[in-house]
This record gives sequence, C-alpha cells and structure tokens, in this order.
Amino acid sequence: MSAVTVDYRNLLAIDEGEAGVDPARLAGDLGSRFREAHEDVQRARRGGSMGFFDLPRALDAAARIRRAAAGLRGRFDDVVVLGIGGSALGTRTLRDALGAGDRARGTSAAAAPHPRLHVADNVDPHSIGALLNRLDMRRTFFNVVSKSGSTTETLALYRVVAERLARDVGPDQAREHLLFTTDPRRGPLRGLAGEVGIPTLPVPPNVGGRFSVLSAVGLFPAAAAGLDVTAVLQGAARMEERCRTGELTRNPAGVVATLLHRADVERGQRVHVFMPYCDRLRSFALWVQQLWGESLGKATGLDGRPAATGPTPLPAAGATDQHSLLQLFMEGPADKVVCFLTVDAADDPIPIDDAPAPLPAFEFPEGHTLHQLIAIEHAATAAALRTRKRPNLTIRLAKLDAGALGELILLFQAATVYAGFLYGVDPLTQPGVELGKRYVHGLLGRSGYDPPRMEEANHPWQV
Repeated sequence: MSAVTVDYRNLLAIDEGEAGVDPARLAGDLGSRFREAHEDVQRARRGGSMGFFDLPRALDAAARIRRAAAGLRGRFDDVVVLGIGGSALGTRTLRDALGAGDRARGTSAAAAPHPRLHVADNVDPHSIGALLNRLDMRRTFFNVVSKSGSTTETLALYRVVAERLARDVGPDQAREHLLFTTDPRRGPLRGLAGEVGIPTLPVPPNVGGRFSVLSAVGLFPAAAAGLDVTAVLQGAARMEERCRTGELTRNPAGVVATLLHRADVERGQRVHVFMPYCDRLRSFALWVQQLWGESLGKATGLDGRPAATGPTPLPAAGATDQHSLLQLFMEGPADKVVCFLTVDAADDPIPIDDAPAPLPAFEFPEGHTLHQLIAIEHAATAAALRTRKRPNLTIRLAKLDAGALGELILLFQAATVYAGFLYGVDPLTQPGVELGKRYVHGLLGRSGYDPPRMEEANHPWQV
C-alpha cells in the first residue's frame, strides 16, 4: 500500500467564485495533454534515455552496493562523500530523512556501529578544513562521486584528501580508504581507479546526475550508514508502478507536473515553493530545487526554437517560514504556488504539558502534542492561502520511513520528466551550466579553455 498521497484540492475551483482549475479540465484538455506527455516519457524510456525509472528493480546492482557498504562496518568510524550537485544532494536527503546521524542505528549492543556519514559538497576551505581536522584519517573512508569523473570541485577535494591519506596512513594503504562512484567505462576517475587499484561502483550511463540518488551515488553511502536501502527501492518501485498510467487523475506524478505547469504557463505563477512541515525533509526540498530548476530551465525547446522556460523552485520550511516568507506568499505578488509536504505519524509526538504557572496567552486544550501542533500549523496555512486565492497542494506521507522516502523520490523524478515534456523541453540536459564550467577551466589555466574577459580591479564601477 502506498504511503504517499497527493492532495490537490487547493488547486481546483470546486466552489463558486474560487480561484483554480475547473475540475472538468482534468478529464478534458489537461488530461489529454498529460496523456501526450506520458507517451513522450514512455517513448523515451523505450529508447533507453530514462534509466532512473529502472533503478528500483536493478536488484543485482543493489546487492553489489550493499556488499560493498557492509565491508566498511567495524573498520571505519566515518564515511565522507566528496561530490557536488546531483552527486551529493540525494545522499544528504537520504541521510537527513532517515536519521543516519545515529551511530547505533540498526545495530545490536554487541555489533559494531555503522559509520557516521558526512557530505562534503563545496570547496569552501573553512568547512572542508574543519571537517578534515576533526576526523581520524586512519578510521575514515572517502567515497568520491562524479559521473563524468571530471567535476572540478570533486577532483580538487579528492586531491586534498589523497594528500592527507598519504601522510597519515601511507600511500600504499590510502587506496583502502577510497571508493570511486563514476561512469563504468570512461572519465578521469575511471582511468585513475584502474591505474592505482581503487575500487569503483558504476553510475549507469543512462542515469543523469540529478536523477542518480537511487543508484550507487546515493545508495552506497546510505547503506554504509546503516540505512535500509532495500526498503527505499521497494518504495520507489511502488511509485513507479503507480505512474505507469496515462490517466491523469490516477497518476500522482502526472497531477503534480500538470497542475504546477498549468499554474506557471496559464496563471503566471512562476515561483514553485517546496515547503516541508518536517525538518527531516529540508534536504529533500533542496534536492527538488536542483531537480526542478536544472531540468526545466531551458533556453531552447525540443523543436529547436527559443523556449526560455523554467519555474523558479524555492525551498522553504514549515512552520519556521510562516514567520519569514508567509507574509510574501499571502500578500506579495500572486506569482507563487506552494507545494507542502507533511508527515501524518511521528515516532515521538512529544506532549505539550501544562506550564508550572498560568500563561493566559498560551492556552491549549488538554492532550495536544508538538506533532499535532505542526499539523495544525500546516492546515491553517494551507487554508489561509486558499482563502486569499493563493494556490497550494499537499503531498502527505503516512509516515517518514525508507519506503515512503523512496516513493517520494520517484514521485518527483517522474513529475520532473513529465513537466519537461509539458513545457516542450529536454528535462535530462543542463547546457546552461557548461559555459561556467569552461570559464572555471580557463581561469585555472587548463589547456584548451579560454578564461572570460575580466574587468580591471580598479574600474570605475565599484565602491
């Protein structure tokens, strides 16, 4: 049974005078347009370009990942992922949502604890230095993740780490502390692994970086930290099956893609806010930000014509941002649609006990918990937005466990590619970031790359 429900009532005009979509359009023009997008996705799948749909049932690859991860337990206290973008955001999502910070998660009293999981996803020397300085390199394992094997930031971090490993454990032992996750056949990391004998795990060639969390990219570090990656894949498989239909109102990802696309192109609601009412899903909102923004923001359409598409994804956090962004959502420009994420059940609801002294301004009926309070905060915010004709939808998880997270991940991956075809763009490419990468290479002095034209430091347009 699915743990994920998409509630899109607050995007529909059900009662007279309400803003939103006429429900009849779900079986009419919106339903027809989605069927076309669904067939486009199915055609791409048959052509082999959307391998992320197949990852939940790639059992041999998952077994290999689990075996590799199991070998770290008892040998290492910490696992550090060196990656950026799609090579890191999914891992953060798995770690934060499923509680990988608990050293003893899933262990018995006699068993060795699973390693702590860290994600180094930037080249800020302060944060990287602080992390490396507090680790015992003799008890630390590094997973270097880059599908292309040529990501500048990741290779720079690897070189820093390689030097420290050579210093602290010796050059001959350093390879025992490393694993590369990269393309199975090509790229600098693949070549280096073969030269010096570093073990590897493959990223399937037909799985793009931002769609790779259910491959070794996300599953290996998650499994090393003791998370139930089998349940994650099982949940993703359930959602993939639900998304096989071209009938809009039976396809959860289709509903999300169609109604958010409609909000953008018909109503000018070009800011899509992803707002979990669960701290453990804050990293998930950042993962969606990359998935939605990098996949849909395109200058050129599938027909070769100028497109300039792309809603702006904005992560937020409930109830925290009710005290920062909600004023803007309620009374600012009507250019936003809010996608809430909620969790119905809490492991520990935490009762709100009576205060030792009367607090007249803080009265609660008896029996409330913090979990009930955050649920009420969401319900009140969604209702207030609807009253002000500000559209929103809610994605509900019955509980936040590995299976539900797998469903949620696949839901948004499928919604993203559906939305790409609704916009008429290729959701799998990212040409807009390539020029910046070339300029980085040029500024670093790499052969064959020109640096950008730089203004003189003393030009008159600075204060």
